[in-house]
Amino acid sequence: MFISSAFAQTAPAAAAGGSMADSLMSMLPLVLMFVVLYFVMIRPQMKKQKEHRAMIEAVAKGDEVVTAGGVLGKISKIGENYLGVEVANGVEIQIQRSAVVQVLPKGTIK
Repeated sequence: MFISSAFAQTAPAAAAGGSMADSLMSMLPLVLMFVVLYFVMIRPQMKKQKEHRAMIEAVAKGDEVVTAGGVLGKISKIGENYLGVEVANGVEIQIQRSAVVQVLPKGTIK
C-alpha cells in the first residue's frame, strides 16, 4: 500500500560474469596491507628475537648483565637453562637465561 515494489538490479560487471582483472584489483588493497604489515611489524620483531637469542648464547662467566626485573649482576655460574648471577659480595641468585635483557660493558658494575 505505502511501499512500492523494489527490484534488484545487477551490476554491469556481475551481469557480464566479471573479469579476472576486476577480481585481482579488488584483492590488491588486502595484499598490500599484508605486505606492509610484514615489513613494518613482523620482520623487525623476528630480527630482534634473533639478536637476543645470539646474545644469550654468547653470555660467558664474568659478564655483567641486566635482567628483565632490572637486577644488575655478574655471571658466576653458567648452566644449560639457568645462570648464577652474583648481585653483591657473597649473594648469588639463579635466573633463567631468557631473563637476561642486556650485557653491559666490563667494569660497569662496581
